Amino acid sequence: MVKLVLLVLLGWICTSSALVRVPLKRTRSIRSQLRASGLLQDFLKDHRPDMFSRRYAQCFPVNTPSLRLGREKIYNYMDAQYFGEIILGTPGQNFSVVFDTGSSDLWVPSAYCVSQACGYHRRFKAFESASFRHDGRMFGIHYGSGHLLGVMGRDTLKISGMTILNQEFGESVYEPGATFVMAKFDGVLGMAYPSLAEILGNPVFDSMLAQKTVEKPIFSFYLSRTSTNSPQGELLLGGIDNALYTGPINWLPVTAKEYWQIKMDSVAVQGVDSFCPQGCQAIVDTGTSLIAGPTNDILNLQQLIGATPTNIGEFLIDCARLSSLPHVTFVLGGKEYTMTAEHYVRKEMLGDRELCFSGFQSVDIVTARGPLWILGDVFLTQFYSIFDRGQDRVGFALAKQPIEN
Repeated sequence: MVKLVLLVLLGWICTSSALVRVPLKRTRSIRSQLRASGLLQDFLKDHRPDMFSRRYAQCFPVNTPSLRLGREKIYNYMDAQYFGEIILGTPGQNFSVVFDTGSSDLWVPSAYCVSQACGYHRRFKAFESASFRHDGRMFGIHYGSGHLLGVMGRDTLKISGMTILNQEFGESVYEPGATFVMAKFDGVLGMAYPSLAEILGNPVFDSMLAQKTVEKPIFSFYLSRTSTNSPQGELLLGGIDNALYTGPINWLPVTAKEYWQIKMDSVAVQGVDSFCPQGCQAIVDTGTSLIAGPTNDILNLQQLIGATPTNIGEFLIDCARLSSLPHVTFVLGGKEYTMTAEHYVRKEMLGDRELCFSGFQSVDIVTARGPLWILGDVFLTQFYSIFDRGQDRVGFALAKQPIEN
């Protein structure tokens, strides 16, 4: 009898410890910081205004056998807002990272990094970690602002008390452009499929599955629209939190196992099927803040919602007109996901003046299945998102949002 009770208790302990909550903090984006300091226009003169990358560009034009050729990352650093903490090494070294479903690699700055950006962030000191193992290879990831270069290694990774042993990761020794200088995060932790990885070996979530540190092959994201309430955001590893959403979960099969890619039935403005009426492909990407789509479609959409372009590539909306703006509806798996202007408009304060910006942005990504849309954080703040590696599917449900103070 005593043995049975002990086994039950041990089983309960293992089950409860397999569900890991990772708090996410919502902070001001780089774009917002630059605008508040009056530097945005000058910054964008020397940088691509959309900060998005196109797929399948080679990182290195020269023949360098030890470096991997990489595809460009789809990532909007200018607007990234949600970050969480991880610990690498023994003893542990803390880093703030973007938990990114649009990439598959883990990287943090190296103590040997020569870029200006690394001087503003925490850097990994491999020589201080007793559990570090040097890999010997180098890696490169191509971003819109240039090539990120680094060396590969293995070490113990901890995320909210969960321990992953011998995790492959990259130490960046060169970080391109000025965007990384102003970033509030140190690195990126990719959560897409292994086939998208530039670093050979298991991505972090695959290591969790292999080492059986999570109960179920599922993780889920809750992103709050406010920065004053708690939680500001949460990544749940190993399951789903029923308290953070309402209604049923709508499941959609993954159509290509690189990104978390799904089929989108259509996009409608005020009930009229205006875009991809025959269906199109979309990426569910926590590493991109806005909702993005093909240039022609997005420009037409901006016009339909009354957004006007600025000389630096942004689209402004009259804040006084928000209640009269049309609804934008994404149809996924036969279910309508309707967003009002309060959801798809980003509000910012500039001094004592409130500005309203469109949450839609152009990006042209061509694949064999057609152009891709990106459902970023503007969409994911309204809908709780679930990523199921066991059944290769993505789930959505209406997120519960706290009442703003």
